[in-house]
Amino acid sequence: MSKLDNELINMKNIAISGHINPDGDCVGACLGLYNYILKNFEGVNVDVYLEPIPAIFDFLKGSSDIKNQYNENNTYDLYIALDCSDIKRLGIFGDYYKKAKHTLCIDHHITNDESFADVCYIQPHRSSACELLYTLMDSEKINKDIAECIYTGMVTDSGVFQYGSTTSETMNIAGKMMDMGIDFPTIVNRVFFQKTFTQNKMLARAINNAKVAADGKILYSIVTKKEMDECNAKPKDLEGCVSHLRSTKGVVASVLMYQNPEGTFKVSLRSEKETDVASIAAKFGGGGHKNAAGCTILENPEEKMKEIVSMIEKELN
Repeated sequence: MSKLDNELINMKNIAISGHINPDGDCVGACLGLYNYILKNFEGVNVDVYLEPIPAIFDFLKGSSDIKNQYNENNTYDLYIALDCSDIKRLGIFGDYYKKAKHTLCIDHHITNDESFADVCYIQPHRSSACELLYTLMDSEKINKDIAECIYTGMVTDSGVFQYGSTTSETMNIAGKMMDMGIDFPTIVNRVFFQKTFTQNKMLARAINNAKVAADGKILYSIVTKKEMDECNAKPKDLEGCVSHLRSTKGVVASVLMYQNPEGTFKVSLRSEKETDVASIAAKFGGGGHKNAAGCTILENPEEKMKEIVSMIEKELN
């Protein structure tokens, strides 16, 4: 019996959730597990709770079943947190975790201290939560729908297998998902390369506002709420912009900051090789991976940006 099946056996009412502002790995892992349970565990009630997901992931089976609202009357035998290192990152759905009889966490964030749930599978060396999830599943019980979810998450969090977390095992698992008959070229184009006009306008703003530091090794940018409103943009329309900044020739680390609807400021950090931005994000209450991390600040964006850039400069030295 697989490790995942062993955790699911005898559970009749299961909740699945991931981090706030769900990305492709979070959505892929949650829906991959959802479809796995529906296919292989007859009679089990399973609910997926996430904040509204980006429309580019609507093609994944089960996306229309995702619940966005919290119901205080719902309780579960098992609550499974995916791609999430901290209960606060579950948002309002963290209350289900607190009330559940059993809890399970499957995550690949280096900032997860493994005390999050009753049972934790934490492997920071994995390219994605989806890759880790696959290793816990019974491979004979995976179908095309599940494979699409897993592949989508792996593609998203590995930057189409270009980040340092990509290993030969990552590629082998991706190959197995491809062998299931998924339309992998369309998935890659849809979730990684295809952009809306609004997303391209926000990328232009981020680039136009960018400033350099550390002799061109750091590129950082702040996009204001006014600029977002002028383009009728939402926070999701800035996804990927920080990676574009990092891809600039000579840049080792990039930082993007923009305002959330509630007034806080989202900070995204990217780096290459040995430059650890997760430790920097952690100092502001955030976290993530060594080369891809984030945090939220409450005020003084320009001042906080200076602090972050200064920390990266020290990291580079």
